[in-house]
Amino acid sequence: MTENTAIADYWNAYVEEHPKVKDKYDSAWAFGDSPRLANELLELVLQGIKTGTASNKVLFEKQGLSLPFIGGHSILLDGDGVPRAIIETTHIETVPFNEVTAEFAYSEGEDDRSLGSWRHEHEVYFTREFNRYGMPFDPTMKVVCENFRVVHVKPMTIT
Repeated sequence: MTENTAIADYWNAYVEEHPKVKDKYDSAWAFGDSPRLANELLELVLQGIKTGTASNKVLFEKQGLSLPFIGGHSILLDGDGVPRAIIETTHIETVPFNEVTAEFAYSEGEDDRSLGSWRHEHEVYFTREFNRYGMPFDPTMKVVCENFRVVHVKPMTIT
């Protein structure tokens, strides 16, 4: 693990309580591409509404990132980069963008949870991501569809 101290401390405290997951650390990350979106989507996770997330497989490869794995534990960060929860990946499927199912779109918990809404919002999002690399959006691009469950929520401290 190469992230900041707060992330390492959070993970280590979790492992102390759950030693069997010591080797199941995946990564620490925030949803979306802005602090506002990270917080909105994190809140959906914490409410139990959002149980899925989609990622662009090509950009995992371009950024040299490992794909999520079943049983992997990821730390979810808020828009300020503060660890807020740990999720466990329960299912992974890589499919073309235009073959993502309505069931998966619903699991993302966003907007009206319909496939049409999912396709529109994710085309906008993935187009922005591709533009950073000078690449056009492709409706047949591979999407990593990940489902997860929350296994720990960091208690909020009041100062």
